[in-house]
Amino acid sequence: MARSYGPYFDPDYETLSIRINPPRVSVDNASSKDCTLVKVDSINKPGILLEVVQILTDLDLVITKAYISSDGGWFMDVFHVTDQHGNKVTDSNTIGHIQKALGPEGYTSGILKTWPGRKVGESSVGDYTTIELIGRDRPGLLSEISAVLANLHFNVAAAEVWTHNRRIACVLYINDNCSSLDEDEESRLCVMEEQLNNILRGREDDESGAHATLSVGSTHVDRRLHQMFVADRDYEGGCLEMEIEYPPNSKPDVRIESCVEKGYSVVSVSCKDRPKLMFDIVCTLTDMQYAVFHATISSAGPSASQEYFIRHMDGCTLESEAEKERVVKCIEAAIRRRISDGFSLELCAKDRVGLLSEVTRVLRENGLSVTRAGVTTIGEKAKNVFYIRDASGKPVEMKTIERLREEIGQTMMLNVKKDPTSAKKDPTSAKVPETGGPVKTSFFFGGLLEKFLT
Repeated sequence: MARSYGPYFDPDYETLSIRINPPRVSVDNASSKDCTLVKVDSINKPGILLEVVQILTDLDLVITKAYISSDGGWFMDVFHVTDQHGNKVTDSNTIGHIQKALGPEGYTSGILKTWPGRKVGESSVGDYTTIELIGRDRPGLLSEISAVLANLHFNVAAAEVWTHNRRIACVLYINDNCSSLDEDEESRLCVMEEQLNNILRGREDDESGAHATLSVGSTHVDRRLHQMFVADRDYEGGCLEMEIEYPPNSKPDVRIESCVEKGYSVVSVSCKDRPKLMFDIVCTLTDMQYAVFHATISSAGPSASQEYFIRHMDGCTLESEAEKERVVKCIEAAIRRRISDGFSLELCAKDRVGLLSEVTRVLRENGLSVTRAGVTTIGEKAKNVFYIRDASGKPVEMKTIERLREEIGQTMMLNVKKDPTSAKKDPTSAKVPETGGPVKTSFFFGGLLEKFLT
């Protein structure tokens, strides 16, 4: 019998072009007195802009300006970045991470695909099970979710919670008292999934698409939350009022025009500036299957202006009004998901099963709703941040803040701040003295953790 042979593919062929023309990355602190310039030159490929922006934002850097060009098969970008305090990036570890992840080693060794980033917060938590939840938001819902986990003796090693347009999306990473889950606990996982689904549905006639799903593995949290909301169609607010009333000067202004001579659709975005704004927009365009060929990003004071020259992955521009309207709505929703109205609570405590349940129970009993939250674990220390507002829609009163200090502050390090990303400032709301250094909008605590450990 004659032998037949299939085609042979060299496993190194996929990275051949990268090895012939390796990416060039430079971190320049000499060209500008105000910021660090990160320059990336490499062969273009689908999704590369999102990968680069994701790595920079995962390192908690703020992109103040950027110039993007990826025509002709080559990707050339310049990013002006600072740290959260507005200073240049001088930390050698951070610079090393940028060069390693975006340089030749990152592409050929798969670092970009496995880069830990914010998969489970600031650091890896080892073996864990991922829970994804989506449903209709209501006061006290996060407290109910965390109570189920605590009652079944599951520890929340990391979590991200967003709310938008009366919907809630969560990604939680759990393990059994900081140990990996084994076969004996499969029944508890099934019970947990059933109870979480019952809580999310709320009522038997609730057909809002609420559900809880389990998976073993990892995902990039921020991107996954955007994907969950888009699949839930949270951008379709209809004639309902949004949860946050946006004044005219902070409401996102998204417009789409045609650049006929160059064959692009031009997406222009003007809104209040904030960290991770570029990531949220690029993430939305990428997941909607649009490629960014050119872009200009700039921020002047509190305002940001971003312009993207895009085509669909099939090479077509946005032609129909329905398609343009959907892109506009999705970008507006992506921008609004990170806007919180109220206060932020930053807490550090010794990690233990039930900690999240305890804190959210206290918030619920004081009439407060959680609009966004981040939970991370480093060693034996839990570092949490909660963005809160009054469940009735009224400004948070000072006496409520003082009760929180009395109830929570006895057992853990607590810092209360007025959220700087609030879309609307109410002059009658409580004024809280800010402590612990400059306000941060990410889930990295810096000086707060240092104070707690010393």
